[in-house]
Amino acid sequence: MSKSPWQSIKATDVLFIVDAAHSVEERVLMDWLNRTQLDAGFDGNVSHCVVPIAHDPENIPTDRLYSALDVSDDALVVPVRVVWRTSLDDLNRKPHLRDLLRGNPRRPNQKRAETLLLKDPTRALCIAGNPATLKDLETRYRKRKEIASIDDNLAEYVAEQASLALEVAERRLRGGRYKVPRQVSKQVRASQRYKMGLLEIAKQTGSTEEQLRNRALPYFKELVALPHIFWQDVAAAFNRWVISLGYEDKLVVNHQQLEKYRAIVREHPTALLWTHKTHMDGITMQSILFENDFPPPHTMGGINMAFAGIGFLARRSGAIFIRRSFQDNPLYKLVLREYLSYLLEKRFPLTWSFEGTRSRVGKLMPPRYGMLKYVMDAMQESSADDLHIIPVAINYDMNNDVKDYAAEDSGSIKRPESLSWFISYLRRMRQPLGRIYVDFGEPVVVSKSSFQDDHLALQKTAFKVGVEANRVTPITLTSLMSLSLLGAAPRAQTIDEMLENMNALRAWAEHRGVKFTSDFDDDQQEHMLDLIDNMVNSELINRYDEGPETVYAVAADQQVMASYYRNSIVHHFVPKAIAELALLEAAHTAADPLTAFWNEADRLRDLFKFEFFYAPTDEFHREIRQELSFFDQDWEKTIEEHGQALALLRSMKPLIAHATIKPYVEAYRIMADVFARLSNTETLDEKAAVSAAFKYGRQAYLQRRISSKASIGQILFKNAFKVMTGLKVVEAGGAELVRRRKTESQRFRNLSHRIERIRTLAMPIDLDL
Repeated sequence: MSKSPWQSIKATDVLFIVDAAHSVEERVLMDWLNRTQLDAGFDGNVSHCVVPIAHDPENIPTDRLYSALDVSDDALVVPVRVVWRTSLDDLNRKPHLRDLLRGNPRRPNQKRAETLLLKDPTRALCIAGNPATLKDLETRYRKRKEIASIDDNLAEYVAEQASLALEVAERRLRGGRYKVPRQVSKQVRASQRYKMGLLEIAKQTGSTEEQLRNRALPYFKELVALPHIFWQDVAAAFNRWVISLGYEDKLVVNHQQLEKYRAIVREHPTALLWTHKTHMDGITMQSILFENDFPPPHTMGGINMAFAGIGFLARRSGAIFIRRSFQDNPLYKLVLREYLSYLLEKRFPLTWSFEGTRSRVGKLMPPRYGMLKYVMDAMQESSADDLHIIPVAINYDMNNDVKDYAAEDSGSIKRPESLSWFISYLRRMRQPLGRIYVDFGEPVVVSKSSFQDDHLALQKTAFKVGVEANRVTPITLTSLMSLSLLGAAPRAQTIDEMLENMNALRAWAEHRGVKFTSDFDDDQQEHMLDLIDNMVNSELINRYDEGPETVYAVAADQQVMASYYRNSIVHHFVPKAIAELALLEAAHTAADPLTAFWNEADRLRDLFKFEFFYAPTDEFHREIRQELSFFDQDWEKTIEEHGQALALLRSMKPLIAHATIKPYVEAYRIMADVFARLSNTETLDEKAAVSAAFKYGRQAYLQRRISSKASIGQILFKNAFKVMTGLKVVEAGGAELVRRRKTESQRFRNLSHRIERIRTLAMPIDLDL
């Protein structure tokens, strides 16, 4: 039942702004006002003005309102609207194709509205926005004019305020997920900061302010999202449909965490940065927030994703498409910065992928600073307070993009995004892929002062986000199975052997507080068998069941794909892997083995700095100490006084260095061998070095100098080139350069042999022989 608008009216003069798109809505509202006026016994002066606001809130006609405002200053201005109840008000209801054909069911046309009223008059609910006196509106309008010339006249300002008041009232019925900004371009263009920015660019370029304003209009049209309630519903239904093609309907998320972050999003400028493993990430993020009634985040992404159809829908559900390159375009930078500043000031959350591109190898990639820098610059310019960055880890039982990644990392050309590409992508989604898991880390709070005072603040912020995203990344059944099978390779495992190994890894991880997915709370073996079937069917692993026992293995051609899943959790095991390798080094050092242990641990930490996000050095040392103390409280004494480093290593079951960091060491070894074959006057740039590493790597695999094709990859070789640059063996030099190159090559061979030694120590003893 519609609530009477007269209950809060104390004035003697009232002006109703009637938001009606057609005569049916006008009739419903006027009947409601007349009926409730009689019930309330109001005998003051009442006037009305029909202003179609909801029809196009970005362009509200105000001609009639201009003359209607000729009332007393004490007159109370009350906006009213019809809210049409639809099945879409059910949180889990989706729009159908007929909704697209007939038009927005929340805003029916005149004929459909008439039909709805005949069938069920209660479908039309009349609401009123918060009222204000004309005097108050005039005062606020004048104050705003002093800051920015947004509205040409009072009527435009009143119409805008009426629109905002009605949206707030309607959101109380519809939900917080429909909170969207209005007339953004207009407000940004009228701001004082934007004007000052234009003047600065005019000085630099010699263009006039008017010329710059005109040139900026296409940028506003290109950048500014136009979220619309109906298209938000359509996008939510589309996202859900895409997820259901391969994944289970229920997204696994901690709802207590969600409620905690709801308050942060409401009270602070917020950015949600998610790990990027597949094109499904953005779809998953939007679904989680929509289904839990969060304000829709503005999702920032590359303009390459704004192709036909998807671009239209994404823009109308909150997507901001940004050009790949605009360093030499100060006007575009200004428009983007001021747009983001506006969103931060108004508490509209932003979201984008932390890495800027999908991880082709499974582990968290180094961040792309561009997007974060745009937002940080916008925060500096805005009146917003501290920015709260919420790391979000999105993980999957299985990822349909992995086959593409394996091909791309082997040198294949990536297919450009387009509508035909997207249709093909959806077709390949039609297979069982398991569950999707979403986990939230602790917020990283960035203050304006810290960003101003520290030129490394951007890198430090990104590092903290990466560490926190890794911390909350859970271990999935797929990733743990891949780790187990790759660690045993080339040996196959029975189900019992796999379970035994996985349980040992699980016990180790649980003791250190590593998170696991909810799968481990279920009947693990039953779910694991289902998952194994999916992995076999997708050609991720092989199953052989013609012998006395069924065994499973990762075949040579499957190791690149299996490594992807292993790499998604490898960061949890890196400190232990480094400790194992450092112990083996200490075991072969007669003089001061404890010092040798720490020197090697620090060297390895630095060696893999392009692969992993580490805690600061002191915390890393603490992690190493805790790891070794778990097996021997007096481990330092054991190493130093008794020379029992090897015995300590043998006790540290499960051993995992061979199962976790072997591909990185072998890739580095390949790159070191490439440079060791050059004369001192020869060098290679990155492109040539990577090409040479691919060729030599394939030969090395055939000769079994390396153990896996997973050690041959573009990203691995690019990082290996960075390592060689740090070791100063890339650039041409004097005669001693050949010796240094060969020395480094030998060091990587020795490290590979050490890892192979650990693999041998980890192998189970077959008592059946």
